Amino acid sequence: MLFILLGVLLLHLVILILLIVSTAASAWSAGVDKSTDLWYHCQTTSGSYQCKHASNEEWIQAVQALMILSCIFCFCALIAFLYQLFRMVKGGQFFFTAIFQILASVFVMCGAIIYTVMRPDEETITHFGYAYVLAWVAFPLCLISGLIYIVLRKTE
Repeated sequence: MLFILLGVLLLHLVILILLIVSTAASAWSAGVDKSTDLWYHCQTTSGSYQCKHASNEEWIQAVQALMILSCIFCFCALIAFLYQLFRMVKGGQFFFTAIFQILASVFVMCGAIIYTVMRPDEETITHFGYAYVLAWVAFPLCLISGLIYIVLRKTE
């Protein structure tokens, strides 16, 4: 049972790291001389690298808010898991942790979908960046983790 708990805890930490990196990294869209993320739009012109703030459009602010909420809910789920692990009676289930984790997965999914649909169509931006891919990798892992917490019971 100890290995299962350590595995679940390790999975949760990996998900939290993926969410933080995908939220903070500067590569949601990338091209030859440009990269765009949730916070900045950067480009290389005449050998210099210049960044300006992301647009103030509502869709990018929604993606920013959803990704931050997913990080917060994933962190709260981790705290709830550790609290329940030491305070819960034998045989109890981790429903509270599961709710937070599933909400975090829903938030990251919604943020990635909004970014996919509303991303500006520029000729020089040719592909999605690694931070975008990390967000999509974090979504199923977060959902699976939440489902594991529903099934998981505390034993001595």
